[in-house]
Amino acid sequence: MTLISNFLQVLNGFLSAGIAITAFSLLLYAFSFNLRDRVARSLAIILVCVVVVFVGKTLSGIAQNSQQLEFWLRLQWVGIVFLPAAYMQFSDALLATTGRPSRGRRRLAVRLMYLVSLGFLAVLPTRLLVGPLVADAIPAPHLQRTWLTWVFAAYYVAAMLISWVNFVRAYQRTVTRTSRRRMTYLLVGALAPALGSYPYLLFGSSLAAELPLIFWLAVTVSNMLTSVFLVVMAYSVAFFGVPWPDRVVKRRLFKWIMRGPATASTVLVITTIFRRFSNWLGVDAQTVVPVIMAGSILILEHLITLAAPVWERKLFYGRDRADMDLIQTLDERILTLGDLQQFLEAILAAVCDRLQVSQAFVAVFGAQGIELFVTIGGDYPLEGDELANDLLQAAARGDLAAQDSFSEQDGVAEPGAIQNRILAWGDHWLAPLYAQNGSEGRRLLGLLGILRSEGQELDFDQQEALEVLAERASLAINDRYRQELAFSSLEALTPQMDMIQRLRAAARYDGAQILSAPELSLEATNLSPWVKDALSHYWGGPKLTQNPLLGLQIVQQTAQEQKESAANALRAILRKAIENVRPEGDRRFTAEWILYNILEMKFMEGRKVREIAMRLAMSEADLYRKQRVAIEAVANAILEMEQQARKGKVVAVDHSSTEKTLSGSLAPGNSLPKDIHLGR
Repeated sequence: MTLISNFLQVLNGFLSAGIAITAFSLLLYAFSFNLRDRVARSLAIILVCVVVVFVGKTLSGIAQNSQQLEFWLRLQWVGIVFLPAAYMQFSDALLATTGRPSRGRRRLAVRLMYLVSLGFLAVLPTRLLVGPLVADAIPAPHLQRTWLTWVFAAYYVAAMLISWVNFVRAYQRTVTRTSRRRMTYLLVGALAPALGSYPYLLFGSSLAAELPLIFWLAVTVSNMLTSVFLVVMAYSVAFFGVPWPDRVVKRRLFKWIMRGPATASTVLVITTIFRRFSNWLGVDAQTVVPVIMAGSILILEHLITLAAPVWERKLFYGRDRADMDLIQTLDERILTLGDLQQFLEAILAAVCDRLQVSQAFVAVFGAQGIELFVTIGGDYPLEGDELANDLLQAAARGDLAAQDSFSEQDGVAEPGAIQNRILAWGDHWLAPLYAQNGSEGRRLLGLLGILRSEGQELDFDQQEALEVLAERASLAINDRYRQELAFSSLEALTPQMDMIQRLRAAARYDGAQILSAPELSLEATNLSPWVKDALSHYWGGPKLTQNPLLGLQIVQQTAQEQKESAANALRAILRKAIENVRPEGDRRFTAEWILYNILEMKFMEGRKVREIAMRLAMSEADLYRKQRVAIEAVANAILEMEQQARKGKVVAVDHSSTEKTLSGSLAPGNSLPKDIHLGR
C-alpha cells in the first residue's frame, strides 16, 4: 500500500510539472498568435494563474526545508485568489463574442471581483487568508485554514457558478454545429483550472489522513484530467480572433503542443528518472544528465518532424486531403526565377561545349521588354533598351537574316528543315525561343544567342543539337510563364480570400458579424495592387465597383458626407491621392512631373502606352517602371488618409475635382459610366 502511495505521489509530481509546462506553453501560444482577441486575452490571464498555482505545487514537492515549503505553498495562492475574477472576465468576453455585449453590469462585476481578489492577496502574507504550515501532516504538508479561508471558498464557488451561467448562455447563443461543438469543448475544458487548482486538502485533511491511497488516486486523476482539459480549453479558444482556416489552427496548435509541452515534459521525466537511478547505475548524474537532455530533445524533435506530415494528412485535412497534398508538393515542383536561371546557365554551358564557342546568352522577353538575361563567357551584348526593343521587334517579324543551312548529304540542309531557324545578328547567331499558344500559333518567349567567329558556319549536327537545347530552354521559360499566370490569378484572388476568411472567422460564434465588413490591413504592399485595379477601371468596371478599397473607412466616410455611391467616393479618393503626387506650380513635362504625368495621361486621359512614352521621351520599359512607382505613391497617399480617418481625424475630399475630371478629362471615345452622377 505504501509503495503504491509513493508511486502515485511521484507520478503526481510529474503531472503537476507537466501541467505547469503545458499552461506556460499555451500562454506563449496565446501571446504569439491571437492575443488581440478579447477571449484569448482572458484565457491568458487564467493560464497565468494556472502556471503560478502548479509551479508552486511542483516546487513545494522538492522543497529542502519548511521555510521553502511554506513559501511555495503560499505562492500557489497568488494564482488561486485571481482565478474567480479571471473566470468572470473570461465568461463576459465569451458572451460578448457571441453577440451579447455587456451593458455595464458584467463589466462592473468583473472590476469589483478584481478588487476583491486584490484584497485577498493583500492579506495573504499576514496569515489571515491561510494559516501557518502543517509540515508533518499526512498525507501531505498543507497550510491551515482560517475563518477567511471559508469566506474565500464561498467567494470562489459563487464566482465559478456565475461564470458557468454565462458559459451556458454563450453556448445557447451559438447556432452552427461546429461552434456548438467547440463551445461544448470549452465548457468541459473550463472545468480543469477551476477544479484542479483549488487546494482541497485545507478542508479534507482528516479524511485524506485516514485514506491516503484514495487521496493520491484522486489527486492523480484530477491532475490527469486537468492536463487534458487544459489543452481542450486552449484548443477551443485558439479559433477566436484569427482568420485562418480550421486546419491551419489545428495544425499550428498541435505542432506547438508536440514541440513544446510534450517534448519538455518527456525530457523532464527521462532526466528525473535517470537522476534517481544514477547511484544504482554507478554513474555521475551531473555529467550524464545534460547529455541525456540534449539527446532526448534532438530525438523527439526528429521524430516529430518525421511524423508531422502523416498526422497532418490523417487528422487535419479530411476531405480536403487531395487539394492540400497538391499545394504542399508545389514547393518541390515549382520553378522559381533562380531555378530557371540555373537551368538556362546549364543550357548555355552545353551550347558552348557542343558548338565550341566562348560566349552565349539567353534573353527572356516580357510585357516590358527583356525581363531576364542570362549569359556565360562574356558581358551583356544588348546594351540599351532601344537596341533590345529593336531586336525583339525584328525577331518577332522575322527580319533577321537566316543562315544558309546545309543538308545532311552534302553539308546543306533544306530551308525550314530546322523548326527554330538560326538567325544572324552582328557577331551572334540567334535562335528564337517559341512556345505554342493554342489556336493563336507560336508566341516568342526570348532569344538564345551564340557568339560566332568570322566565317564560322554550323553543320547539320550542330544545328540539330542547338535546336534541342533551344527547345528545352523554351519549355522551361514557358513553364515559368504559366506559373506566373497562376501566381497573378492567385494574387488577384488574395484580397477576396482574405476577406472571406476574416468574415468566416468573425461569424464563428456570432452570425451577425458576417454583415459587417472587416477592416482592411493597412499596408502599402496590400493596397498597391488594388489601387492599380481601381485606376485601370477608373471610368467604370468591376475592378472599381468590386474593389476591396471600397471597405476603407475613408471611402465610407466620403460616401456618407457627399451622399454618393461608394464607387464615386473611391474615385474622389483616387483623384485626391493623385493630386497629392502633383508637384507645385504649373504642369510641365520635366523629371519632377513624371509620376504625375504618367498617372494623369494613363488613367485620367486614357492614352496608350506608346503615346505616353513618346510624349515623355522614355522607353516603354522605363515607363512601366515609373508607373509602378507612381501607383505606390498613390497607395501611400491613400494609406495616410485612411490612417487619419481611423484616428478620428476629418479628411477633406473635394468631390468637385472628380466631377471636373469626369466631365472634362474623359478619354475620347469613352462614355460616362452609369453609376456616375454629375449632379445632385
